[in-house]
Amino acid sequence: MNGFLFDENLPAKVLFIPSLPIIHVSTLGNSPSDSQIWQYAKDKNLVIVSKDVDFSDRLMLDLSPPKVVHLRFGNMRKSVFHSFLASVWTQIEDLVTDHKLINVYLDRIEAFK
Repeated sequence: MNGFLFDENLPAKVLFIPSLPIIHVSTLGNSPSDSQIWQYAKDKNLVIVSKDVDFSDRLMLDLSPPKVVHLRFGNMRKSVFHSFLASVWTQIEDLVTDHKLINVYLDRIEAFK
């Protein structure tokens, strides 16, 4: 795993220091399609981080999918978002090593192999 690929619906920069690089999909150009994001993550060995259910659904259809972190909570102020993500990020990084899908809720984190 070489890092994380943040989807369009997430901030381009985070206010904490992850152990692996975070790349924002905006580096792929204007509004890349889900298929382009998926393939880029596969090619570069990146974990997709998104609020979009399409990526977690797509895991079931691909024989060698990229890993996905699905943020399953509603919109919140940026400061609250950054604070929450910083508080759970170490756990996410630990889980993504051995799991292909991580669902992050406000009150729990679920991991699936």
